[in-house]
Amino acid sequence: MPCSKCHLYYSADLDSCPTCHHKERVSPVIPKIPPRAVETVPDPVPDNALLEAEREEFLRQFKSQLVEAHANALSAPDAACRLEENHQGVPASAEICSRCHERVQERLDACEAALQIDLKEAAQIVYDAVWADASDPSKTYQNAAGALLTELRKRAGISAVLGPFQPLEH
Repeated sequence: MPCSKCHLYYSADLDSCPTCHHKERVSPVIPKIPPRAVETVPDPVPDNALLEAEREEFLRQFKSQLVEAHANALSAPDAACRLEENHQGVPASAEICSRCHERVQERLDACEAALQIDLKEAAQIVYDAVWADASDPSKTYQNAAGALLTELRKRAGISAVLGPFQPLEH
C-alpha cells in the first residue's frame, strides 16, 4: 500500500516511508468513472427486393465487362517482333516473350564476353593443363582442351553439361 502523504509505494517490511518518513499507509485510490451509455444507431435494414435488384444489376454489368474483355483478347493482333531492322518489309510475329528473349540475350552476352579471353591467359591454362598430368603423353591435348573449355564455361556462367541440352523453360 502507498504512503498516505506522498503516495509512494514501499516495501511492507519498512515501518515508515523512505521518502517522507510518514508512518501511515492508505489504500490506492482508483478513480471510478461511471460508464457512459453508448447509443448505438441500428443499421437500416435494406429492402430485400431493392437489394436483389442491385445484385442483379451488378452481375449483369460484370458479365458484360467479362464478355467484352474476352472479345478484345481474341481480336487482339499478334505481338510483332520488336527488332524491325531484322525484317524487310512485313514485320514478323513474335514467337517468344520479351522476358525470355532478354534472359537469353543476357546469357549470350556472358558467353561472348567469355570468348574474349586473353591469348596469354589461354596459353597459361593450356600450359598448366599439359604439365598437371604428364604421366600419359597421349592425353595432354585432351587435358588442355578440357581445361580451356572448363575455364570458358566458368567465365560464361554455364554449369557443367551432364546430358543433352535442355530447352529453355517458359
